[in-house]
Amino acid sequence: MLIEDTALEGVKIITPKKFGDARGFFSETYNEASFRKAGLDYSFVQDNHSLSAQPGTIRGLHFQKRPKAQDKLVRVVRGAVLDVAVDLRRDSKTFGQHVAVELSATNWRQLLVPIGFAHAFCTLEPDTEFLYKVTDYYSAADEGGVAWDDPDLGIAWPFKPEQVTLSDRDRLWPRLRDLDYRFE
Repeated sequence: MLIEDTALEGVKIITPKKFGDARGFFSETYNEASFRKAGLDYSFVQDNHSLSAQPGTIRGLHFQKRPKAQDKLVRVVRGAVLDVAVDLRRDSKTFGQHVAVELSATNWRQLLVPIGFAHAFCTLEPDTEFLYKVTDYYSAADEGGVAWDDPDLGIAWPFKPEQVTLSDRDRLWPRLRDLDYRFE
């Protein structure tokens, strides 16, 4: 398993090994002991799976507030996404900055998004399937978000605003400067 740092402290690109033969492939996508050996100590409690039918579907920028904040380990098993993490840690030197990484069924990369970051992805291919592990259970009462198109974030989404598909909820999140919650 290859583990790479990103420009944001704590956000990691993880590429599991794939072993292929005439039958297909095998890949160990998560191993608690390997993660701990690499200094990544997480206890995942829930797996989530989403399907987005259309390219240009954006889900996010989401986070869970404390006490139900979540670390996430995300990956794509069919299709491709532009995956984005935004630093919401008020005292961080990279507060408000983001990283954007392409995750696909082809490149087999995963992104580790720790507590303190908002997360979103934009599908690049039809029928994209996205999986993620989280370290706490979903809580509607503790859900938060940031506007996906906040100009202060400067995220270079691969589609024009009129081309994207969003949920009604994701259209209503505030800009970062108007967010009343930030991680300490």
